[in-house]
Amino acid sequence: MPRLIGIEEAEQLSTKEVHELYRAYVSKSQVSLMTTFGFGRDLVEHAEGAWVYMRDGSRVLDMSGGVGVLNHGHNHPRIMAARARFAAERRLEVHKAFFSPYLAALSHNVAELLPGDLRISYFPNSGAEANEGAIKMAYKYHGGKRHTILRADISFHGKTLGAGSLTGSAENHFRFPGLPHAAVYHYGDVASIRERIEATRRPDGGCDVYALMLEPYSASSLRCWTAEQLYEIRRMCTDEDIVLIFDEVYTGWGKTGSLFYFMRHDGLLPDILTYSKSLGGGKASISGYTARERLFRRAYDRLADVILHSTTYYGFGEETATAIEAVNVVVEDDFPGRARRIEEILGSGLERIRKQHPDVVDRVAGVGSLYGVFLNRGPKLLDLAGKLMPGFTNDPRFGTKLITLSVIAHLYREHRIMTYYSPNAENPLMVAPTLMAEPADLERFLTALDATLEVGLARLLTAFVREKAGAAW
Repeated sequence: MPRLIGIEEAEQLSTKEVHELYRAYVSKSQVSLMTTFGFGRDLVEHAEGAWVYMRDGSRVLDMSGGVGVLNHGHNHPRIMAARARFAAERRLEVHKAFFSPYLAALSHNVAELLPGDLRISYFPNSGAEANEGAIKMAYKYHGGKRHTILRADISFHGKTLGAGSLTGSAENHFRFPGLPHAAVYHYGDVASIRERIEATRRPDGGCDVYALMLEPYSASSLRCWTAEQLYEIRRMCTDEDIVLIFDEVYTGWGKTGSLFYFMRHDGLLPDILTYSKSLGGGKASISGYTARERLFRRAYDRLADVILHSTTYYGFGEETATAIEAVNVVVEDDFPGRARRIEEILGSGLERIRKQHPDVVDRVAGVGSLYGVFLNRGPKLLDLAGKLMPGFTNDPRFGTKLITLSVIAHLYREHRIMTYYSPNAENPLMVAPTLMAEPADLERFLTALDATLEVGLARLLTAFVREKAGAAW
Protein backbone atom coordinates (compact mmCIF):
# COMPACT_ATOMS: atom_id res chain seq x y z
CA MET A 1 0.00 0.00 0.00
CA PRO A 2 1.29 3.51 -0.78
CA ARG A 3 1.80 5.73 2.24
CA LEU A 4 -0.74 8.57 1.70
CA ILE A 5 -1.15 11.70 3.82
CA GLY A 6 -4.68 12.56 4.90
CA ILE A 7 -6.13 16.03 5.43
CA GLU A 8 -5.85 15.99 9.23
CA GLU A 9 -2.25 14.80 9.08
CA ALA A 10 -1.44 17.45 6.46
CA GLU A 11 -2.78 20.13 8.77
CA GLN A 12 -0.42 18.93 11.51
CA LEU A 13 2.76 18.92 9.41
CA SER A 14 5.59 21.01 10.84
CA THR A 15 7.26 23.79 8.88
CA LYS A 16 10.32 21.58 8.44
CA GLU A 17 8.21 18.70 7.13
CA VAL A 18 6.39 20.98 4.67
CA HIS A 19 9.74 22.31 3.41
CA GLU A 20 11.01 18.75 2.93
CA LEU A 21 7.90 17.75 0.96
CA TYR A 22 8.19 20.88 -1.20
CA ARG A 23 11.85 20.14 -1.93
CA ALA A 24 11.04 16.54 -2.84
CA TYR A 25 7.78 16.95 -4.75
CA VAL A 26 7.20 20.62 -5.65
CA SER A 27 10.28 22.84 -6.08
CA LYS A 28 13.52 23.26 -4.15
CA SER A 29 13.93 26.75 -5.58
CA GLN A 30 10.49 27.78 -4.35
CA VAL A 31 11.53 26.94 -0.80
CA SER A 32 14.64 29.08 -1.22
CA LEU A 33 12.63 31.98 -2.65
CA MET A 34 9.83 32.00 -0.05
CA THR A 35 12.14 31.64 2.95
CA THR A 36 14.16 34.56 1.59
CA PHE A 37 11.27 36.91 2.43
CA GLY A 38 10.55 35.20 5.73
CA PHE A 39 7.03 34.22 4.67
CA GLY A 40 7.99 30.59 4.10
CA ARG A 41 9.30 30.14 7.62
CA ASP A 42 5.82 30.35 9.13
CA LEU A 43 2.68 28.28 8.65
CA VAL A 44 -0.78 29.83 8.63
CA GLU A 45 -3.48 28.76 11.08
CA HIS A 46 -6.34 30.80 9.61
CA ALA A 47 -7.10 34.12 7.94
CA GLU A 48 -9.84 36.71 8.15
CA GLY A 49 -10.34 40.08 6.48
CA ALA A 50 -6.96 41.77 6.09
CA TRP A 51 -5.22 39.56 8.64
CA VAL A 52 -3.39 36.24 8.52
CA TYR A 53 -3.08 34.35 11.84
CA MET A 54 -0.04 32.15 12.28
CA ARG A 55 0.44 28.87 14.16
CA ASP A 56 2.71 30.57 16.69
CA GLY A 57 -0.12 32.90 17.74
CA SER A 58 1.14 35.98 15.91
CA ARG A 59 -0.76 37.74 13.16
CA VAL A 60 0.35 39.33 9.88
CA LEU A 61 -1.27 42.30 8.16
CA ASP A 62 -1.73 41.30 4.52
CA MET A 63 -1.14 44.37 2.36
CA SER A 64 -0.71 42.25 -0.78
CA GLY A 65 -4.42 41.69 -1.32
CA GLY A 66 -3.58 38.27 -2.71
CA VAL A 67 -2.23 40.03 -5.83
CA GLY A 68 -5.74 41.08 -6.81
CA VAL A 69 -7.63 38.00 -5.58
CA LEU A 70 -8.71 39.34 -2.18
CA ASN A 71 -10.88 42.40 -2.78
CA HIS A 72 -13.31 40.64 -0.42
CA GLY A 73 -10.56 39.85 2.08
CA HIS A 74 -9.78 36.45 3.52
CA ASN A 75 -12.83 34.24 4.13
CA HIS A 76 -15.58 36.83 3.69
CA PRO A 77 -18.59 35.55 5.69
CA ARG A 78 -21.07 35.88 2.84
CA ILE A 79 -18.77 34.00 0.46
CA MET A 80 -18.21 31.26 3.02
CA ALA A 81 -21.96 30.95 3.66
CA ALA A 82 -22.75 30.67 -0.06
CA ARG A 83 -20.24 27.85 -0.52
CA ALA A 84 -21.40 26.06 2.63
CA ARG A 85 -25.00 26.20 1.43
CA PHE A 86 -24.03 24.81 -1.98
CA ALA A 87 -22.23 21.89 -0.34
CA ALA A 88 -24.93 21.22 2.27
CA GLU A 89 -27.62 21.01 -0.41
CA ARG A 90 -25.45 18.74 -2.58
CA ARG A 91 -25.91 20.91 -5.66
CA LEU A 92 -24.76 19.69 -9.07
CA GLU A 93 -21.23 20.60 -10.14
CA VAL A 94 -19.98 19.29 -13.44
CA HIS A 95 -22.53 18.00 -15.94
CA LYS A 96 -22.88 20.19 -19.02
CA ALA A 97 -25.84 18.10 -20.18
CA PHE A 98 -28.06 20.07 -17.79
CA PHE A 99 -28.64 23.80 -17.78
CA SER A 100 -27.12 25.62 -14.79
CA PRO A 101 -29.21 28.28 -13.03
CA TYR A 102 -25.97 29.63 -11.52
CA LEU A 103 -24.31 30.09 -14.89
CA ALA A 104 -27.45 31.73 -16.29
CA ALA A 105 -27.75 34.09 -13.32
CA LEU A 106 -24.06 35.04 -13.28
CA SER A 107 -24.10 35.80 -17.02
CA HIS A 108 -27.19 37.97 -16.53
CA ASN A 109 -25.67 39.84 -13.60
CA VAL A 110 -22.44 40.61 -15.45
CA ALA A 111 -24.42 41.91 -18.45
CA GLU A 112 -26.50 44.10 -16.12
CA LEU A 113 -23.38 45.68 -14.66
CA LEU A 114 -21.37 46.24 -17.84
CA PRO A 115 -22.15 49.08 -20.24
CA GLY A 116 -23.42 48.90 -23.81
CA ASP A 117 -23.86 45.54 -25.48
CA LEU A 118 -21.21 43.70 -23.48
CA ARG A 119 -23.61 40.83 -22.85
CA ILE A 120 -22.27 37.36 -23.72
CA SER A 121 -19.97 35.75 -21.12
CA TYR A 122 -17.84 32.63 -20.71
CA PHE A 123 -16.38 31.56 -17.35
CA PRO A 124 -13.19 29.45 -17.34
CA ASN A 125 -10.73 29.18 -14.43
CA SER A 126 -7.88 31.67 -14.75
CA GLY A 127 -7.10 35.06 -16.19
CA ALA A 128 -4.79 33.50 -18.75
CA GLU A 129 -7.62 31.23 -19.91
CA ALA A 130 -9.94 34.21 -20.19
CA ASN A 131 -7.39 36.01 -22.37
CA GLU A 132 -6.82 32.90 -24.48
CA GLY A 133 -10.58 32.59 -25.04
CA ALA A 134 -10.88 36.26 -25.97
CA ILE A 135 -8.05 35.93 -28.49
CA LYS A 136 -9.64 32.84 -30.03
CA MET A 137 -12.98 34.63 -30.38
CA ALA A 138 -11.28 37.61 -32.06
CA TYR A 139 -9.50 35.33 -34.51
CA LYS A 140 -12.69 33.39 -35.24
CA TYR A 141 -14.63 36.64 -35.70
CA HIS A 142 -12.38 37.38 -38.68
CA GLY A 143 -12.70 33.81 -39.98
CA GLY A 144 -8.95 33.25 -39.88
CA LYS A 145 -8.42 35.86 -42.61
CA ARG A 146 -6.31 38.14 -40.43
CA HIS A 147 -3.09 37.04 -38.75
CA THR A 148 -1.61 39.84 -36.59
CA ILE A 149 -2.29 40.60 -32.93
CA LEU A 150 -0.94 43.68 -31.15
CA ARG A 151 0.30 43.74 -27.55
CA ALA A 152 2.13 46.29 -25.38
CA ASP A 153 5.79 46.24 -24.45
CA ILE A 154 4.71 46.57 -20.79
CA SER A 155 1.91 44.11 -20.12
CA PHE A 156 0.84 41.00 -18.28
CA HIS A 157 -1.76 38.66 -19.78
CA GLY A 158 -0.81 35.30 -18.23
CA LYS A 159 1.77 32.53 -18.42
CA THR A 160 0.29 30.04 -20.84
CA LEU A 161 2.04 29.72 -24.19
CA GLY A 162 -0.47 31.98 -25.95
CA ALA A 163 -1.15 34.61 -23.29
CA GLY A 164 2.47 34.43 -22.15
CA SER A 165 3.69 35.33 -25.62
CA LEU A 166 1.61 38.53 -25.35
CA THR A 167 3.08 39.44 -21.97
CA GLY A 168 5.74 42.14 -21.96
CA SER A 169 7.53 41.73 -18.63
CA ALA A 170 11.07 41.46 -17.35
CA GLU A 171 9.85 38.29 -15.65
CA ASN A 172 9.82 36.60 -19.08
CA HIS A 173 13.58 36.09 -19.29
CA PHE A 174 13.10 32.78 -21.14
CA ARG A 175 11.18 32.90 -24.40
CA PHE A 176 8.75 30.09 -25.11
CA PRO A 177 7.06 29.59 -28.46
CA GLY A 178 3.83 31.55 -28.72
CA LEU A 179 1.26 33.12 -30.97
CA PRO A 180 2.61 33.94 -34.43
CA HIS A 181 2.60 37.48 -35.78
CA ALA A 182 2.44 39.24 -32.41
CA ALA A 183 3.52 42.85 -32.95
CA VAL A 184 4.60 45.06 -30.06
CA TYR A 185 3.52 48.65 -29.46
CA HIS A 186 4.68 51.03 -26.72
CA TYR A 187 2.37 51.33 -23.73
CA GLY A 188 0.86 54.80 -23.57
CA ASP A 189 1.77 55.64 -27.17
CA VAL A 190 -1.16 55.83 -29.61
CA ALA A 191 1.14 56.70 -32.50
CA SER A 192 2.99 53.43 -31.91
CA ILE A 193 -0.27 51.49 -32.29
CA ARG A 194 -1.10 53.36 -35.48
CA GLU A 195 2.36 52.54 -36.88
CA ARG A 196 1.93 48.84 -36.13
CA ILE A 197 -1.47 48.81 -37.84
CA GLU A 198 -0.09 50.54 -40.93
CA ALA A 199 2.79 48.07 -41.07
CA THR A 200 0.30 45.24 -41.59
CA ARG A 201 -1.39 46.73 -44.66
CA ARG A 202 -2.02 44.17 -47.38
CA PRO A 203 -1.61 45.01 -51.08
CA ASP A 204 -5.34 45.66 -51.32
CA GLY A 205 -5.11 48.19 -48.48
CA GLY A 206 -6.83 45.93 -45.97
CA CYS A 207 -5.73 45.61 -42.36
CA ASP A 208 -4.23 42.33 -41.10
CA VAL A 209 -4.72 42.96 -37.36
CA TYR A 210 -7.44 40.79 -35.83
CA ALA A 211 -7.05 41.91 -32.19
CA LEU A 212 -5.42 44.51 -29.97
CA MET A 213 -4.68 43.52 -26.36
CA LEU A 214 -4.67 46.46 -23.95
CA GLU A 215 -4.63 47.04 -20.20
CA PRO A 216 -6.41 50.36 -19.53
CA TYR A 217 -4.51 50.44 -16.23
CA SER A 218 -1.29 48.46 -15.98
CA ALA A 219 -1.19 46.79 -12.56
CA SER A 220 2.44 45.77 -13.07
CA SER A 221 3.81 49.23 -13.90
CA LEU A 222 1.16 51.50 -12.29
CA ARG A 223 0.67 53.33 -15.58
CA CYS A 224 -2.55 54.13 -17.42
CA TRP A 225 -3.87 55.41 -20.71
CA THR A 226 -5.58 58.80 -20.74
CA ALA A 227 -9.25 59.05 -21.66
CA GLU A 228 -8.33 60.78 -24.92
CA GLN A 229 -5.93 57.98 -25.84
CA LEU A 230 -8.47 55.27 -25.11
CA TYR A 231 -11.16 57.00 -27.17
CA GLU A 232 -8.72 57.37 -30.07
CA ILE A 233 -7.76 53.69 -29.87
CA ARG A 234 -11.44 52.76 -29.86
CA ARG A 235 -11.98 54.85 -33.02
CA MET A 236 -9.01 53.23 -34.76
CA CYS A 237 -10.20 49.74 -33.92
CA THR A 238 -13.73 50.55 -35.08
CA ASP A 239 -12.49 52.01 -38.36
CA GLU A 240 -10.26 48.99 -39.05
CA ASP A 241 -12.65 46.38 -37.58
CA ILE A 242 -9.99 45.30 -35.06
CA VAL A 243 -11.27 43.46 -32.00
CA LEU A 244 -10.31 45.59 -28.99
CA ILE A 245 -9.69 43.47 -25.88
CA PHE A 246 -9.42 45.15 -22.48
CA ASP A 247 -7.60 43.03 -19.90
CA GLU A 248 -8.87 43.93 -16.42
CA VAL A 249 -7.99 40.62 -14.80
CA TYR A 250 -6.34 42.42 -11.87
CA THR A 251 -8.04 45.82 -11.89
CA GLY A 252 -11.65 44.65 -12.07
CA TRP A 253 -14.39 44.39 -9.44
CA GLY A 254 -13.79 47.72 -7.75
CA LYS A 255 -10.02 47.63 -7.20
CA THR A 256 -9.29 50.98 -8.84
CA GLY A 257 -12.28 53.00 -7.61
CA SER A 258 -14.68 52.08 -10.42
CA LEU A 259 -16.23 48.70 -11.14
CA PHE A 260 -13.74 48.33 -14.00
CA TYR A 261 -11.13 50.95 -14.77
CA PHE A 262 -12.39 51.61 -18.31
CA MET A 263 -15.87 52.43 -16.97
CA ARG A 264 -14.71 55.78 -15.60
CA HIS A 265 -14.74 56.96 -19.23
CA ASP A 266 -18.29 57.50 -20.51
CA GLY A 267 -19.17 55.69 -23.71
CA LEU A 268 -15.92 53.74 -23.90
CA LEU A 269 -16.44 50.08 -24.81
CA PRO A 270 -14.04 47.26 -25.59
CA ASP A 271 -15.20 44.49 -27.87
CA ILE A 272 -14.21 41.92 -25.25
CA LEU A 273 -13.49 42.43 -21.55
CA THR A 274 -11.45 39.87 -19.57
CA TYR A 275 -11.46 39.61 -15.77
CA SER A 276 -10.70 37.18 -12.96
CA LYS A 277 -8.97 37.50 -9.56
CA SER A 278 -11.69 38.76 -7.17
CA LEU A 279 -14.54 37.38 -9.29
CA GLY A 280 -14.17 34.30 -7.08
CA GLY A 281 -14.47 36.22 -3.82
CA GLY A 282 -11.10 34.92 -2.65
CA LYS A 283 -12.36 31.32 -2.55
CA ALA A 284 -13.17 30.16 -6.09
CA SER A 285 -10.93 29.68 -9.11
CA ILE A 286 -12.99 31.42 -11.78
CA SER A 287 -12.43 33.98 -14.51
CA GLY A 288 -14.54 35.42 -17.25
CA TYR A 289 -14.64 37.25 -20.52
CA THR A 290 -17.61 39.14 -21.87
CA ALA A 291 -18.06 40.04 -25.52
CA ARG A 292 -20.24 42.49 -27.35
CA GLU A 293 -23.23 40.66 -28.69
CA ARG A 294 -22.62 41.22 -32.40
CA LEU A 295 -19.06 39.90 -32.12
CA PHE A 296 -20.09 36.72 -30.34
CA ARG A 297 -22.99 36.05 -32.68
CA ARG A 298 -20.72 36.29 -35.72
CA ALA A 299 -17.89 34.24 -34.19
CA TYR A 300 -19.67 31.37 -32.47
CA ASP A 301 -23.45 31.53 -32.39
CA ARG A 302 -24.32 28.77 -34.83
CA LEU A 303 -24.98 25.12 -34.13
CA ALA A 304 -21.78 23.92 -35.81
CA ASP A 305 -19.68 26.16 -33.53
CA VAL A 306 -21.44 25.65 -30.19
CA ILE A 307 -18.56 23.66 -28.66
CA LEU A 308 -15.75 25.07 -30.80
CA HIS A 309 -14.45 26.62 -27.59
CA SER A 310 -15.12 24.76 -24.35
CA THR A 311 -13.30 23.69 -21.20
CA THR A 312 -13.95 20.95 -18.65
CA TYR A 313 -14.47 23.31 -15.73
CA TYR A 314 -16.31 26.05 -17.60
CA GLY A 315 -19.23 27.22 -15.49
CA PHE A 316 -18.40 24.80 -12.66
CA GLY A 317 -21.33 24.86 -10.23
CA GLU A 318 -19.74 25.89 -6.95
CA GLU A 319 -17.48 28.42 -8.66
CA THR A 320 -20.34 30.20 -10.45
CA ALA A 321 -22.47 30.16 -7.29
CA THR A 322 -19.56 31.71 -5.41
CA ALA A 323 -19.09 34.32 -8.12
CA ILE A 324 -22.77 35.31 -7.95
CA GLU A 325 -22.37 36.08 -4.26
CA ALA A 326 -18.99 37.77 -4.80
CA VAL A 327 -20.40 40.11 -7.46
CA ASN A 328 -23.44 40.91 -5.32
CA VAL A 329 -21.17 41.83 -2.41
CA VAL A 330 -19.12 44.07 -4.72
CA VAL A 331 -22.27 45.97 -5.67
CA GLU A 332 -24.13 46.00 -2.36
CA ASP A 333 -21.08 46.95 -0.29
CA ASP A 334 -19.93 49.50 -2.90
CA PHE A 335 -16.43 48.17 -3.48
CA PRO A 336 -15.53 51.05 -5.82
CA GLY A 337 -16.40 53.45 -3.00
CA ARG A 338 -14.30 51.42 -0.57
CA ALA A 339 -11.36 51.64 -2.98
CA ARG A 340 -11.73 55.40 -3.25
CA ARG A 341 -11.71 55.74 0.54
CA ILE A 342 -8.57 53.59 0.72
CA GLU A 343 -7.03 55.83 -1.96
CA GLU A 344 -7.64 58.89 0.21
CA ILE A 345 -5.56 57.36 2.99
CA LEU A 346 -2.90 55.51 0.98
CA GLY A 347 -2.44 58.18 -1.68
CA SER A 348 -1.83 61.01 0.75
CA GLY A 349 0.09 58.80 3.20
CA LEU A 350 2.51 57.46 0.61
CA GLU A 351 3.04 60.93 -0.83
CA ARG A 352 3.83 62.18 2.66
CA ILE A 353 6.39 59.38 3.06
CA ARG A 354 7.92 60.26 -0.31
CA LYS A 355 8.46 63.85 0.84
CA GLN A 356 9.88 62.68 4.15
CA HIS A 357 12.32 60.31 2.42
CA PRO A 358 13.26 62.01 -0.87
CA ASP A 359 16.59 60.18 -1.06
CA VAL A 360 14.92 56.81 -0.57
CA VAL A 361 11.67 57.04 -2.55
CA ASP A 362 11.80 58.14 -6.18
CA ARG A 363 8.04 58.31 -6.63
CA VAL A 364 4.72 56.71 -5.78
CA ALA A 365 1.92 55.90 -8.20
CA GLY A 366 -1.44 54.25 -8.00
CA VAL A 367 -5.19 54.46 -7.86
CA GLY A 368 -7.85 53.03 -5.57
CA SER A 369 -6.42 50.12 -3.60
CA LEU A 370 -3.47 49.57 -5.94
CA TYR A 371 -0.24 51.48 -5.31
CA GLY A 372 3.45 51.14 -6.03
CA VAL A 373 6.41 52.68 -4.21
CA PHE A 374 9.37 53.15 -6.55
CA LEU A 375 12.51 53.07 -4.43
CA ASN A 376 15.78 54.85 -5.13
CA ARG A 377 17.97 52.77 -7.39
CA GLY A 378 20.72 55.29 -8.00
CA PRO A 379 24.20 54.25 -9.16
CA LYS A 380 25.69 54.18 -5.66
CA LEU A 381 23.04 51.84 -4.33
CA LEU A 382 23.16 49.61 -7.42
CA ASP A 383 26.95 49.52 -7.07
CA LEU A 384 26.53 48.39 -3.47
CA ALA A 385 24.11 45.68 -4.60
CA GLY A 386 26.68 44.53 -7.15
CA LYS A 387 29.41 44.32 -4.50
CA LEU A 388 27.16 42.39 -2.13
CA MET A 389 26.03 40.00 -4.87
CA PRO A 390 28.96 40.10 -7.33
CA GLY A 391 27.46 37.48 -9.63
CA PHE A 392 24.79 40.00 -10.63
CA THR A 393 26.94 43.10 -11.03
CA ASN A 394 25.95 43.55 -14.68
CA ASP A 395 22.22 43.11 -14.09
CA PRO A 396 20.72 46.41 -12.85
CA ARG A 397 17.26 44.83 -12.83
CA PHE A 398 18.43 42.35 -10.23
CA GLY A 399 19.95 45.15 -8.18
CA THR A 400 16.66 47.05 -8.24
CA LYS A 401 14.78 43.92 -7.21
CA LEU A 402 17.25 43.26 -4.41
CA ILE A 403 16.66 46.75 -2.99
CA THR A 404 12.88 46.24 -2.99
CA LEU A 405 13.19 42.76 -1.49
CA SER A 406 15.19 44.15 1.43
CA VAL A 407 12.30 46.46 2.30
CA ILE A 408 9.72 43.66 1.93
CA ALA A 409 11.75 41.38 4.21
CA HIS A 410 12.18 44.09 6.87
CA LEU A 411 8.48 44.95 6.86
CA TYR A 412 7.64 41.30 7.41
CA ARG A 413 10.32 40.50 9.96
CA GLU A 414 10.08 43.64 12.09
CA HIS A 415 6.48 44.75 11.60
CA ARG A 416 4.63 41.57 10.56
CA ILE A 417 3.34 43.16 7.37
CA MET A 418 3.19 41.31 4.05
CA THR A 419 3.80 43.13 0.76
CA TYR A 420 5.17 42.08 -2.63
CA TYR A 421 7.02 43.52 -5.61
CA SER A 422 6.04 43.84 -9.26
CA PRO A 423 8.37 41.87 -11.53
CA ASN A 424 8.59 44.58 -14.17
CA ALA A 425 11.73 46.54 -15.01
CA GLU A 426 11.34 48.99 -12.11
CA ASN A 427 10.28 46.46 -9.45
CA PRO A 428 8.13 48.76 -7.29
CA LEU A 429 7.07 47.77 -3.80
CA MET A 430 3.39 46.94 -4.25
CA VAL A 431 0.79 48.12 -1.75
CA ALA A 432 -2.55 46.61 -2.74
CA PRO A 433 -4.66 45.80 0.33
CA THR A 434 -7.99 44.07 0.37
CA LEU A 435 -10.98 46.38 0.20
CA MET A 436 -11.85 45.06 3.67
CA ALA A 437 -8.83 46.85 5.15
CA GLU A 438 -9.76 49.31 7.89
CA PRO A 439 -8.31 52.83 8.18
CA ALA A 440 -6.35 51.67 11.24
CA ASP A 441 -4.78 48.86 9.16
CA LEU A 442 -3.67 51.34 6.51
CA GLU A 443 -2.22 53.72 9.11
CA ARG A 444 -0.40 50.80 10.73
CA PHE A 445 1.22 50.01 7.39
CA LEU A 446 2.17 53.64 6.70
CA THR A 447 3.80 53.95 10.13
CA ALA A 448 5.73 50.72 9.56
CA LEU A 449 6.89 51.75 6.08
CA ASP A 450 8.04 55.11 7.42
CA ALA A 451 10.05 53.40 10.17
CA THR A 452 11.51 50.90 7.71
CA LEU A 453 12.67 53.55 5.25
CA GLU A 454 14.13 55.55 8.13
CA VAL A 455 16.67 52.74 8.53
CA GLY A 456 18.05 53.61 5.08
CA LEU A 457 18.16 51.50 1.93
CA ALA A 458 21.90 50.83 2.14
CA ARG A 459 21.60 49.39 5.65
CA LEU A 460 18.48 47.42 4.76
CA LEU A 461 20.16 46.01 1.65
CA THR A 462 23.36 45.05 3.48
CA ALA A 463 21.47 43.36 6.33
CA PHE A 464 19.22 41.52 3.91
CA VAL A 465 22.03 40.12 1.77
CA ARG A 466 24.16 39.10 4.76
CA GLU A 467 21.21 37.30 6.34
CA LYS A 468 20.32 35.56 3.09
CA ALA A 469 23.86 34.76 2.00
CA GLY A 470 23.89 31.45 0.28
CA ALA A 471 20.21 31.54 -0.77
CA ALA A 472 19.44 30.71 -4.41
CA TRP A 473 18.42 33.68 -6.55
